[in-house]
Amino acid sequence: MTLQDVVRILDCQVVASEANLNSTVASGCGCDLMSDVLTFAKPGSLLLTGLCNIQAIRTAEMSDIKMLCFVRAKQPTQKMISLARKTGITVLTTSLPLFEACGRLYANGLTGIYGR
Repeated sequence: MTLQDVVRILDCQVVASEANLNSTVASGCGCDLMSDVLTFAKPGSLLLTGLCNIQAIRTAEMSDIKMLCFVRAKQPTQKMISLARKTGITVLTTSLPLFEACGRLYANGLTGIYGR
C-alpha cells in the first residue's frame, strides 16, 4: 500500500511533505501513548494518533517513522508542520476516529506491526 492509498482510504488532508505520497507503507501503528510507539513501532510504519503535539513528530523522528496521520480531525500547529517538513515526515489528517481509521486500513490489506 502506498501513502496515496492511505489518503484515499481515510479521506485524508495532506498537511506536510506532499512529495512522499508514493512511498510504500510497511505497516500501521495506531497509538496515543508515545512510549509504546518508541517500544513497538517499526521503521517505515504509518503512525496513526490523536496526540496532536510536537512530541508526536519528535517520536516519529526518533522511531524512523516517515508517515504520520492525526485522527479525529486534529490539526497540527505551524511549528509541528515546519518540524515535519524539516525531518521529511509526511503529515496527514483525517476526521475518522483512531479505531475506524485502523480498521479501514487493515481491511484494505495493511498489516500491523506484528503482521497478520
